[in-house]
Amino acid sequence: MSLTLGSGPFASHRAGAFNFDLDASAPAHVLYLEDVAPRIRAELAGQTVLDTRRAKILYETNYRGVWYVPLEDVRQDLLEPTDHHTTCPFKGTASYWTLRVGDRVEENVLWSYPEPLPGVPPLAGLAAFYFDRLDAWYEEDERVLGHPRDPYHRVDARRSSDQVEVLVGGEVVARSTRPVKLFETSLPPRWYLPLEDVRAEALAGSATHTVCAYKGQASYYTVRGGGEVITDGAWYYPEPLPESAGIAGLVSFLGEGVTVLVNGEPAPGA
Repeated sequence: MSLTLGSGPFASHRAGAFNFDLDASAPAHVLYLEDVAPRIRAELAGQTVLDTRRAKILYETNYRGVWYVPLEDVRQDLLEPTDHHTTCPFKGTASYWTLRVGDRVEENVLWSYPEPLPGVPPLAGLAAFYFDRLDAWYEEDERVLGHPRDPYHRVDARRSSDQVEVLVGGEVVARSTRPVKLFETSLPPRWYLPLEDVRAEALAGSATHTVCAYKGQASYYTVRGGGEVITDGAWYYPEPLPESAGIAGLVSFLGEGVTVLVNGEPAPGA
């Protein structure tokens, strides 16, 4: 999120205002490259395939940040160059490598721009992986989930006295005066409610799980009310990451057919 996604300053629908005309003075597609402070490591099939203290993160308009690392900090004995190439209108032509660890082969999993287009940040000599095709990533010795963590992204959980009601099929399935309000960079606020404030018969377990790089692994509930069934209409974080500890075990609601009212008004972004 933050710089280039959601309502960030370099996104298409930024929330704030500059003291100059960014649209007139900057290209429609912004590229911004900066250093990453932590040591970055990655594993595949039990082997460390990348270990660097020189990573950078590339931001592009409407794209999540991507880690780029010096090609020499990738295990050269595990790389096989391929004939695959792609062309980006903003960065140039990319070359690709396959990663082979024993019997595990990830084709065209690593790319770089040997000759970036003029004016592009200094990407020559740097390479990037498809994050989800490696088995594990670490900042220092902490596991990173989902995608590279953006240093400009914040998650703040605050106790609130907002009056929150959740309706499904016109029926109230949850009502709370003690929610935790989650503020996350470039996203609308979300309200998390104690399970005691939710009608127990309204929730049924779901097998769905998702991962957030800033909050952890989420589990889901199917929500029933007013004769309607909303699959995965509620979620919670049993063991959130430290910065999101305030929402541990609390439940939030969102989805088509779910109405969230805050102080009698529809919740923003719901």
